[in-house]
Amino acid sequence: MEIINNELILDDKSFLVSETDEKGIIKFANDEFCEFAEYTLEELVGNPHNMVRHEDMPKAAFEDLWKTVQSGNKWKGFVKNRTKSGKFYWVFATVFPFTSSDGSKGYISCRRKASRKEVDKYTMLYAEMKKGE
Repeated sequence: MEIINNELILDDKSFLVSETDEKGIIKFANDEFCEFAEYTLEELVGNPHNMVRHEDMPKAAFEDLWKTVQSGNKWKGFVKNRTKSGKFYWVFATVFPFTSSDGSKGYISCRRKASRKEVDKYTMLYAEMKKGE
C-alpha cells in the first residue's frame, strides 16, 4: 500500500469485499477491506456501510447504486471512501444483489483499484455533481 497526499493507493492485486444486509448494515468484510478502511472487522460488522463514505461523494451516486441493486441488478461505479483516520482511497466497485437460502436479501460489494485516469475523471465529475446538491 502506498500513501500519497493522504490518499491510500490500492495495490494492483487488491480485492476488497464486503457483504451487507438489504438495509446496508455490514455483515462481513474481508481482511483487505478492513486494512484499507482502517477498521477492525468487529468495528465494521453491525454498522452501516456508509461509515466509510467520503464526503466528496455525491448523493446521486448512491441513489443510483441503491435504485439499481434494489431492482435486482448489479451496479458498477467509482467510489471514494474515507478511512477511520481521515485518509481516503478510490475503488472501482461492483455491487451484486443476492437472496440467501433462508430468503434474506443482501448485497456483496467487490472492489478493485481504480486507475489514476479514472480517479482524475471522477474527482472532477463528482465535484461538479456536489455543487448541484
